[in-house]
Amino acid sequence: KPYVVEESDEEVEPPHEEEEEEDEIVESDIEFEGETVEPDNDPPQKMGDSSVEVSEENRDASQEAKAKAMEAISDGNLEEAIEHLTEAILLNPTSAIMYATRASVYIKMKKPNAAIRDADAALKINPDSAKGYKSRGIARSMLGQWEEAAKDLHVASNIDFDEEISSILKKDPELMAAFKDPEVMAALQDVMKNPANLAKHQANPKVAPLIAKMMSKFGGPK
Repeated sequence: KPYVVEESDEEVEPPHEEEEEEDEIVESDIEFEGETVEPDNDPPQKMGDSSVEVSEENRDASQEAKAKAMEAISDGNLEEAIEHLTEAILLNPTSAIMYATRASVYIKMKKPNAAIRDADAALKINPDSAKGYKSRGIARSMLGQWEEAAKDLHVASNIDFDEEISSILKKDPELMAAFKDPEVMAALQDVMKNPANLAKHQANPKVAPLIAKMMSKFGGPK
């Protein structure tokens, strides 16, 4: 249907304006500890419908719900934070930041699949969401999907320079090169699945130093 301009269009600001500006959770919002986790198989979380018109009241209510979520995160109440962020998303489903923030909480809860669903939703709304790429990259690395993770983290650091990401990526051009080598990837995944397999790869000069580097960088298997 043709787009009709109404008077009320005066105050409609373009999406993602004030939205993406605000600085999100403190920079250590997502810590990547380097261990892979068992994939979470929970039923998908509630998502909003991004085609809805969001009223000013709902946008404000959404920000309030997010503020409560931040408080819950700082108190370590992650389940409660998810509830508030879900409410924020349902009130303002056009906000990439709300999804990306919920993704970062799922990462803290070691639920990478849920985090990836939210990061995907954030990136659908705002393809330049650094936080969306960062969350998805960290979630993918938790699932051992190193190559995809590295791509996401690269995009995130290009959009928005981030110390944490660049420290994972920049120190290590050879780590990046290794991720592209199928033989090394296979060995790494093998060791991630079962650290005891490390012994059989020690003899491979291409793989052993890299695994040692990975272990030292990410703190090794817990």
